[in-house]
Amino acid sequence: MQTETGHPIAFVPQECLPFGTAYEAYIAHSGKVPTRENLHDFFNALVWLHLPRTKARLNALQAWYIHHRQAEKGARGTLRDAATIFDENAALLVTSDASLVDDLRRHAWTDAFLKRRSTFGTEWSVLLFGHALMEKLVTPFKAITAHAWPILVEDSFFGEESASQIARIDRAAASMLNESLTTRHFLPLPVAGLPGWWPAQDASFYEDDLVFRPQRIKP
Repeated sequence: MQTETGHPIAFVPQECLPFGTAYEAYIAHSGKVPTRENLHDFFNALVWLHLPRTKARLNALQAWYIHHRQAEKGARGTLRDAATIFDENAALLVTSDASLVDDLRRHAWTDAFLKRRSTFGTEWSVLLFGHALMEKLVTPFKAITAHAWPILVEDSFFGEESASQIARIDRAAASMLNESLTTRHFLPLPVAGLPGWWPAQDASFYEDDLVFRPQRIKP
């Protein structure tokens, strides 16, 4: 487990972060992750431990952007916003069915969730990445919505051991992250809609348009 510049990752007290130094840049240049004793940082550490390639790739993008924008004296922009959203609130949507991605993009919630209920875990699954998302789910409420990042796999993926699946997801997600990352790459994912993640998921459950919002039609 290391940064893309080869520094081994170590979790250190928050006080180790030098004054005036950006958090992401400090990690990239030292491998040290400032960590507080709270759930937010606990979950962040868990993600580093389970998906280290993706965390390292994301950190490299964030550090690159900080350096690039500081050199140009620019403001926070699209890439850093998208990277922050990924880091804090992403859910990795793993599927062998590309039409699921289309259903989520058009907010076809019944098609995405209810009609595919029986294939959850065998044709599609979700692996949480965002540590702020995990923290919210400690005390869940129905309206929690993740930013889904789709990863297409072959059917045989779901027959592999869990450790193999996570390693493959980590490699795939890391390989997809680059300087072109924007918020347009995400899909809305109300996590209460995932099969088994909330009680009483009948057809009327998905009609709650305060949670399962209809797609906006652009004029």
